[in-house]
Amino acid sequence: MITINSIPGLRLSAANPNHHLWNNHGTWFLHYTVHPTPFTKDRIRRTLGTKDLVEARQRRDRFFEQLARSESIASSREGERRHQVAA
Repeated sequence: MITINSIPGLRLSAANPNHHLWNNHGTWFLHYTVHPTPFTKDRIRRTLGTKDLVEARQRRDRFFEQLARSESIASSREGERRHQVAA
């Protein structure tokens, strides 16, 4: 499972293994909130395409792992750009 430090602002609850999961008529969805600007927020809901809770948890965890990797790559690229500009 992802650590809270992997993605800034991502809240995970050890007491609730179904955090970020929502069952809509038998199909599990992932739901989370993003803040594209300091003044706005978007609530995202996307299907996990399964009726199985264990599979839904695995798919949620994989999604957030991929998100953490993409955030890490974006951060390192931004750092490289700053370094090139300063040089």
